[in-house]
Amino acid sequence: MMTEKLYYTAPKRFEWKTAVTEKVERDGKKLVKLKETAFYPEGGGQPSDEGTINDLEIRGLLEENEDVYHIVSVFPTTNEVTCKLNSSRRIDHMQHHSGQHLLSAVCMELFDFHTESFHLGSDTVTIDLSTTQISAEQMKQIEEKANQYIFENRNIHTFFAQQHELADLPLRKLPDVTENIRIVQIAGIDTSACCGTHVERTGEIGILKLMKTEKQKGRIRLHFKCGFRALADYQTSLDTVQITSQFFQTSKTDIPSRLQALDQETKLLQKENEQLKADNAAFIAEKIGNEQQAQFVHNLFEKKSLKELQMIAARLLESGRSYVLLASLDERCVFLSQKGTLHCGTLFKEYLSFFKGKGGGNEKQAQAKFDDSAETERFFLHMIEKIDQLL
Repeated sequence: MMTEKLYYTAPKRFEWKTAVTEKVERDGKKLVKLKETAFYPEGGGQPSDEGTINDLEIRGLLEENEDVYHIVSVFPTTNEVTCKLNSSRRIDHMQHHSGQHLLSAVCMELFDFHTESFHLGSDTVTIDLSTTQISAEQMKQIEEKANQYIFENRNIHTFFAQQHELADLPLRKLPDVTENIRIVQIAGIDTSACCGTHVERTGEIGILKLMKTEKQKGRIRLHFKCGFRALADYQTSLDTVQITSQFFQTSKTDIPSRLQALDQETKLLQKENEQLKADNAAFIAEKIGNEQQAQFVHNLFEKKSLKELQMIAARLLESGRSYVLLASLDERCVFLSQKGTLHCGTLFKEYLSFFKGKGGGNEKQAQAKFDDSAETERFFLHMIEKIDQLL
């Protein structure tokens, strides 16, 4: 007996009782066939439904020769079972699949952009369009037109057609299948072959919001959200705007200008901070140079960033020193720079493994990072000894 597919005849049936018609174990999986099922198996770019049979979660769905098999962990012990569908997931899929048909039709209607693929993801839903570019103005027109059709609450009619009947239908695209061809028709807008689940009127889509675009293999990938998912996204965005507005103590329309002003102020402060660090590096380098007159100078700092060590080393080399070894206990790093004959990278590589350190470099400079400050200091002192021996 072929499974009666309630997801076509009654797509809003979320709970039902039915009979078990077959139980079979195949490839280590327990499969159950029901007389009637509302569980939609994956297909047409739409993920499968989720839910329970006798309060046990189904683990997957398989469609074979017009029958639907339910993958379960334990076979039902009764011939009659109670099935419950994850209604929020089904409604989300219906809103987005119908929304995709509507969006694809509008893209073709306004700009002759054909939809080449469709993916219903857990965050955004995407269609790939037959164009290499799309402008902000085009996206605005597409979104407005799609939502106009949603607000008009047009009828969505689904039916099965024979192959010889297709010539009389204004199909957006010819189907790949030749039998059991299911047609989804949005009144006056679109006619497409589709095996997925759909709402009954465009108003049930709720709203359609374009999110972003990206280039994908020479095509434009358009991300969008519909219905409750779009509403949730709007609420998240509104919360973010309200928090930001309160932080800046300004209206939401003034947030962009406040952010621009903050960005300019931050860049100015960063520039001033870099100059202060450079001046400080010059001062420290002069101090070290005065205290150590040899060609090889070294210093262990309690707290300096790697960039600051590099700046100090550069100043010391400019002042005439040949080798500079610096370390920071707080950052757990050691830096060596030279304008002599030793190869910094080779020197570090030879000893790093003995001190649980990681790093490397080239002929002119090398750097290393350690697990703790004790290992940092041990390596630093060891390198002083080795460099002194080599010089």
